[in-house]
Order: sequence, then structure tokens, then C-alpha cells
Amino acid sequence: MALPEQMSFERARLGLAMAAIAGLLMTCAAVQRGAYVGVQLPEDVRIGRLVLYKDEHILEAWSGDTLVKTYSIAIGSGDEGPKLYEGDRRTPEGTYRIDSRHRSQRFRRFLHVSYPNATDRRRYREARRRGEVPEEAGIGGDIGIHGESDRAVVRMLGNGVDWTAGCIAVDDEDIDELYAAVVQNAVLEIHATRQNSDAP
Repeated sequence: MALPEQMSFERARLGLAMAAIAGLLMTCAAVQRGAYVGVQLPEDVRIGRLVLYKDEHILEAWSGDTLVKTYSIAIGSGDEGPKLYEGDRRTPEGTYRIDSRHRSQRFRRFLHVSYPNATDRRRYREARRRGEVPEEAGIGGDIGIHGESDRAVVRMLGNGVDWTAGCIAVDDEDIDELYAAVVQNAVLEIHATRQNSDAP
């Protein structure tokens, strides 16, 4: 007969295995497209526009009218929908800029996103009036595109599981590539689905 400690351990192992399988399926479902699929970007490529589809878990990198590369991502672990307030663990939806960048001890590299914008502020005010925002919660900030977690258990699962507090996570080698190629004030469009965007 299994002891309670053994049963808890087995349940934990099963949970990790199921999460890993789900992550693999999510990664396989993300169709990789672009001029540089499976290879590193040339040093002279500059990315001026990023387009993210939350339901597909992909981030498209564009240089002018050319789709350069597609990256698999993890997003916030909160409910569906745009970010409303700090602590809801949702990833924003809307149009933003990459307005700064820095090296990160926790996430390797960090491309800062200009959240909140005017639409986010209006949405926050309306949600607060409706009583949907906890009394102590502000609108939030510090949203960005970054590398993998510094926590071993999260790194083991990869980006197949949504684990961030609202940011956009890519593999470490991908954030190195984006950090070098994305220009200052590059546009970032975050869509819930491809259907609610102007994408082809």
C-alpha cells in the first residue's frame, strides 16, 4: 500500500508529465513561418514590428513588409482577455512600443513594453467603476518580452505552459536574438486571435 508521501510524489510527477505533454502539443501547434525559420538571424536584420497572437502562442517578427521569423511564446497565466489591473496575471492586448531594454538577472534580457496605453487606462477606470478591480490594485506595469524563468521547474516545462505574471516569454536564445534585432520604439501588436486582427 502506498504511503501518503509516495502518493503525493506520484501525483506531482503525473502533473509535471501532463504539463510537459501539453507544452509539446502547444509548441507543435505553433506554425513556424518566416524568412529565417530554424536559423539564426543575420546580424544586419532589424525588426521594426512585432505581432503576437495569444491563442496561437506565437510572436511574429517583421522587417518592413517581410516576415522574418516566428517565435513560440508563453504568456500570462491569468484568464483570457486583456490585462485589467496589477496582479490579474493577464497579458495586455493592444498596440504598444518597445520603449526600453535591459539585462535581467531573473530573465536574461528584457524588452520593455509601453503598457499601459490610453485604451488600457480607460478600461481600468471602467472596470474599477464596475467593482471588478480589487481596492488596492493599480493598473500595473513592468510588462515586457523576456527570456526563460530562473526557476528550474519552470525552465523544465519550457514555453509550452503559460507561466508569466503578464509578460511574454521566449527561449533564452530567442531573447538574445530579439534583443539585438528589435529597434528602439518598435511596434508591438498583441491580439487575442488572428481573427480579430488585420492579419492576412
